[in-house]
Amino acid sequence: MDTGRVNADLTRAARLLHPTGRAASAAEAARTGAGGGRSADPVPPEPVTRTAPRPVGPVILTQGWRDLAFLHWPADPAAVAPLLPPGTEPDLFDGTTYVGLVPFRMERVGIGRGPAVPYLGTFAETNVRLYSVDRAGRRGVVFRSLEAARLIPTLAARLLFALPYQWAAMTLTRHGTPTDPQLRYATRRHRPGRAGTGGTVHIRIRGRITDPDPLTDFLTARWGLHVHWHGRTLYLPNTHPRWPLHHADLLHHDTNLIPAAGLPAPGGPPVSVLYSPGVKAQFGPPQRCP
Repeated sequence: MDTGRVNADLTRAARLLHPTGRAASAAEAARTGAGGGRSADPVPPEPVTRTAPRPVGPVILTQGWRDLAFLHWPADPAAVAPLLPPGTEPDLFDGTTYVGLVPFRMERVGIGRGPAVPYLGTFAETNVRLYSVDRAGRRGVVFRSLEAARLIPTLAARLLFALPYQWAAMTLTRHGTPTDPQLRYATRRHRPGRAGTGGTVHIRIRGRITDPDPLTDFLTARWGLHVHWHGRTLYLPNTHPRWPLHHADLLHHDTNLIPAAGLPAPGGPPVSVLYSPGVKAQFGPPQRCP
């Protein structure tokens, strides 16, 4: 491992992460209140779109998201609201919000448009996420926990992004046959995190989804994340190609990650189970939320 390269990448990331209140256009400035005060009233949520609604500006971070499983359960908006950053509220689909459990493999993380960080930039990850919308109408996700199989990226993400990463032992293994492809994700959190937190997810991959239904779009077409960072709420925008999605069957699930993240334990099977071979994502500079 090239520690000099890692230190240089972290320094460059810290410089790129200075939050900006500038909007991409006059129209965006009117939405966010940047440059001339802020709107007194929230803006209605933006439409759900399968491609990013706007460019992200200078790229500060690139990531490859591979072999993702999306498991979702309905959640009570009243239980979710206190867990979101100030200035955001639960994003609703037909009056319901959702909690997601998403295991996958992170690949080729890079700072800016530079090359991927060797070794440390590829690792297994599992996140518990909620769905949020801010006063500018921007839909996003809020991560309640993120398990990662590399210690240094875990510490860097906690420091630079104030994200609740936890170091964990994780594996992603292929099972089944070419005509019956299956994936098994396993995680177990290390100390000093909550020991014993983790479990397994085992899915069967089925046919490609050519025209996602509205709930699938709502759960997957997310173009940023909200994070509470040093006393302020930031929106970190991202862009990537349209998700290639597949139906999936849940063969086994025994994780306790959702209650460990401060949410009620699911009372039944997920209402949505999806798989994606993945996309390459780019993040722009964080923006202050109104």
